[in-house]
Amino acid sequence: MASYSVTVSTGSQWFAGTDDYVYLTLVGSAGSSERHLLDKSFYNDFERGAVDSYDVTVSEDLGEIQLIKIEKRKYWFPDDWYLKYITVKTPIGDYLEFPCYRWITDEKEVILRDGRAKLSRDDKAPVLKHHRRKELEERQKLYRWGEWHPGFPLSIDAKTHKELPRNIQFDSEKGVDFILNYTKAMENLFVNSFMHMFQSSWSDFADFEKIFVRISNTISEYVMQHWQEDFMFGYQFLNGCNPVMIRKCAELPQKFPVTTEMVECSLERNLTLEEEIKEGNIFIADYELLDGIEVNKTDPCTLQYLTAPICLLYKNLAKKIVPIAIQLSQTPGPDNPIFLPSDAKYDWLLAKIWARSSDFHVHQTITHLLRTHLVSEVFAVALFRQLPAVHPLFKLLVPHVRFTIAINTKAREQLICEYGLFDKANATGGGGHVQMVQGAMKHLTYSSLCFPEEIKARHMESTEEIPYYFYRDDGTKVWEAIKSFATDVVALYYDSDETVCEDAELQAFVKDVYVYGMKGDKASGFPKTIKTREKLSEYLTVVIFTTSAQHAAVNFGQYDWCSWIPNAPPTMRCPPPTEKGSVTIEYIVESLPDRGRSCWHLGAVWALSQFQENELFLGMYPDEHFIEKPVKEAMRNFRKNLDEIVSSITERNRNKKLPYYYLSPDQIPNSVAV
Repeated sequence: MASYSVTVSTGSQWFAGTDDYVYLTLVGSAGSSERHLLDKSFYNDFERGAVDSYDVTVSEDLGEIQLIKIEKRKYWFPDDWYLKYITVKTPIGDYLEFPCYRWITDEKEVILRDGRAKLSRDDKAPVLKHHRRKELEERQKLYRWGEWHPGFPLSIDAKTHKELPRNIQFDSEKGVDFILNYTKAMENLFVNSFMHMFQSSWSDFADFEKIFVRISNTISEYVMQHWQEDFMFGYQFLNGCNPVMIRKCAELPQKFPVTTEMVECSLERNLTLEEEIKEGNIFIADYELLDGIEVNKTDPCTLQYLTAPICLLYKNLAKKIVPIAIQLSQTPGPDNPIFLPSDAKYDWLLAKIWARSSDFHVHQTITHLLRTHLVSEVFAVALFRQLPAVHPLFKLLVPHVRFTIAINTKAREQLICEYGLFDKANATGGGGHVQMVQGAMKHLTYSSLCFPEEIKARHMESTEEIPYYFYRDDGTKVWEAIKSFATDVVALYYDSDETVCEDAELQAFVKDVYVYGMKGDKASGFPKTIKTREKLSEYLTVVIFTTSAQHAAVNFGQYDWCSWIPNAPPTMRCPPPTEKGSVTIEYIVESLPDRGRSCWHLGAVWALSQFQENELFLGMYPDEHFIEKPVKEAMRNFRKNLDEIVSSITERNRNKKLPYYYLSPDQIPNSVAV
């Protein structure tokens, strides 16, 4: 006779426990145990958060334990059970850990391997090879690619959150119901009283403060006080919600015929505009992507407008970035004047408002939706399809795709769908946002997801020339910390470049991303294969950085920067001016969103800026998919590096009127989940 000590850990989520019967079978190299009912009879087993212990006695030693089988059979009505892990202590004192960290639904059998990460080449036993292959076959039936819209990256083949595999659904769907969250946000912000006046205009700028009074927020209040100032307009290109549009201007495009005479009152170095460009003091932001996008027509009672401005910016003697010229559409001409700081006050103010509105559209649809949410879903679906749970890269990446497929599915179900919430407030609703994604796909390249390369491509890397670009500074530190961690993990499991080349599962994962997610577009630069450990480390860094840091940088500041509606109008109700000298304060107020759309917008940016309940931040890995000490040591080093970054950012932000904290690791969730 041989006795095995077994412990079973149930998750602490709501409804994680089960009253069903649970059976255990041990599969060893010398044989299998009988199917053993785990039941203490006097005790209610598998309660939420419980760790239960059992003795499993077999007639003969089973040899090396290779697998364990868990079966759940209904007691009365079958209920889902979240199994964290099982441990087994063998008769000779070996202690084995079997991570699970997933839901067991209906009456199903789940087969687990011990927690040591293994590449496919490491599996010698036929039973382990078969288990590995069978797991991927079953996953590929569950995780199918689908096309939500032509021209989009492919996504999960599911129309609703309820259709998703249970293991990638939210624990509580109510927590991510956009309609409920927006309604709750508007209640919190005390804006429901305005909804009965949905299409009426505000009276003046001060009127917007009436929907702004309930939430105390240092940055948003500072924006409210300073939004009309040029320094605030320029600062947001560096450290606002969309810090990826600005680039150093090497040459003025022909479509933007700015001259020295136009801007000489803004130039502080007694140089011509051409000389300032050569000195590296001129920057540009071009919203060409918006040119030709159809405006929202879902509400026939309200006209809405879009334009595609170009902004010229200048680094002054204080090394602050300020605007010096704005053209509101792409084609120059007498009905498309170039607005300047020297123009009449309201001419210049309205030009800046139009630019801010355009920035909002590009931010929401491209910087945020496409380049973090949709790209992260591509990585997530490919991961579940091609990497078994025992693979070290599955263990490494799975925390960084937590709830991502679920939040995107919910968004397609309620937010960006036809007649969804996106249509209620945004001028790019009603299909314009779809056109924008389709147009932006040609610019979605692998190199643009490599943070240092993307910064260099815009010639924004010099900290001496551009000293207040905190998005760049903090992002570079976080990128390097992630890359160091990824490199450490790769070194533990891949002893050579040849091992990388021979890992068929890794290559299938990379190929799935390229062929399905990126539609096999060679111009995207996404690799079809990975051949070196260095390139693998970089690829893993791209995945982790995109799903964590990049999303945090462009998501969680939305209330800060967009809640003061004149600073980020989601729609404009009057056409852009075609001449100078005709803009009045009344025209500006009439151009801004009406009361109802303002309320929807405010509720949206509030809801989208909130962390999930029980959020897991970068470096936090409570689910122990890895059990090996060297990997846990790499995780400790990673957290140490992240803690140092937190300290440096905290120190820099001390006493700042506009602190930048979106890329502080303690503010970066592990995954795209909101």
